Amino acid sequence: MKLGIEVFLADKKRLKALKGKRVALVCHPASVDHQMRHSFDLLHAKVGLSAAFGPQHGAKGDKQYNMVESEDVTDPDTGVPIFSLYGKVRRPTREMMDTFDVLLYDLQDLGCRIYTFATTLLYVMEECAKTGKKLIVLDRPNPAGREIEGFRLEKGWESFVGASTMPMRHGLTMGELALYYKQEFELAIDLEIVKMQGYGIGKKPGYGWPEDLSWVNPSPNAPSLNMARAYPGTVMIEGTNLSEGRGTTRSLEVVGAAEIDFRAIHALMKKKAPQWLKGALLRECYFEPTFYKYQGKLCSGLQIHTDNVDYKHAQFKPYRLVALMLKCIRELHPSYDLYRDFAYEYVFDKLAFHVINGGPKLKDWIDDPSSTPAQLDRALKADEKSWARETRKFLLYK
Repeated sequence: MKLGIEVFLADKKRLKALKGKRVALVCHPASVDHQMRHSFDLLHAKVGLSAAFGPQHGAKGDKQYNMVESEDVTDPDTGVPIFSLYGKVRRPTREMMDTFDVLLYDLQDLGCRIYTFATTLLYVMEECAKTGKKLIVLDRPNPAGREIEGFRLEKGWESFVGASTMPMRHGLTMGELALYYKQEFELAIDLEIVKMQGYGIGKKPGYGWPEDLSWVNPSPNAPSLNMARAYPGTVMIEGTNLSEGRGTTRSLEVVGAAEIDFRAIHALMKKKAPQWLKGALLRECYFEPTFYKYQGKLCSGLQIHTDNVDYKHAQFKPYRLVALMLKCIRELHPSYDLYRDFAYEYVFDKLAFHVINGGPKLKDWIDDPSSTPAQLDRALKADEKSWARETRKFLLYK
C-alpha cells in the first residue's frame, strides 16, 4: 500500500500545481514514509517549505509528559520556522497563516476522539476557511480500524479533546474526518484529500494498520499498535487516580493501583459481563512506575493484549472493558478516590473524567449501584449506530 504522502510525491500534476506557491506542513515524528523518510525532508526537497507546524508533544515528539507545551523553533538545517500548535496557541494565528498559501496535513492519528490531533485538524481547517488557504490532507491509516465505540460527546462539552459530537472510537481516517468536519461545521474551505492506495481498513492482521508499515510513536506514550487498539478505553484512566502505566514501558496498555488487588477486579469483571472481555486477553500483572502516578510504588494491575493470534478485532471493545473495570473497582472499593480532580487539557472548571468522556453519562453509570452492563450497552449502541449512519457517506476505504 501507499501512504498519502507517497501518493502525493509521486503525482507530478499535484506537485506542479504547487509551483510558485508557499507550502507549509503539519507534522510530527510519525510523519514518515515506508522507508522512514520524514515528510518534512521529502517535501522540502520537492517543493520547498515556508513553514511547519507541530501538534501536542511537538514536531519532534520530545515532550514526554502529557499536557506539556512546546515552543516555536527554527529548523537548524533549513531555517524553516516551526510553529507550535500546543503552546501559546492551539490554532494557527493570522501571522502564522500568512507564512503559506497551501497547507499540508500529515499527522498519524490513533482513531480516538480525545487524541488531540483530531481537534488540531479541525482548528487548522477553520483557520484555512477563514483566510482562503488551501488544505491538503495526506491520509494515513487508522490503527484502531473501522470499529465504532463509546458515547458521543454531548453538546456543551466541546474541548481540545472533544472537537465534535463523535464517539470515543470514531472509526475514520484523518481524511475521512476532514470530510465530516467540512460538512458538520459548514466550512467553505478548499479541501483536498490525498487517499492512500491499496489500504484495507478491515484487512487482517492489522485491522487498520498495514502489515508492511513500521510503527513510529505518534506521541511519546503511544509505543505500539497494541496501545492504539486499547487507547479508546485506557485513556479514560487519565481522569482517575489509577495508573494508566505512565512511567512504565507499557503506558496506556496497563492499568493498576497500589491499594487495589486487580485479581479480584478481574474475577468480578468476568462474572459481571464476560462478553466485554472477548477479543483480547487480559493479563494480571504488577508494575512500578518510575514517574507520574504511584511513582516508585508496586501496583497490582491488568494488561490488555491484542498482540496475539487469538485477537478478534470485531469482538474487542476497549471502551466497554475499561468501563466495566471502573464499575468493579467502585463496587469492591467504594471508598477509593476514583476520580482525579485536576485541570485537563485547558479545561479548569469541569471534572477531567467528564471532559474525557464528553459528558457525565459514563460516570453516572459507574457510580449507580443499580446500573447494569445491559443498560450501558443499550445506551452506547444508540450513539454508535447514529454515528455510523452520519459518517457512512465520508468513508473512502473498505
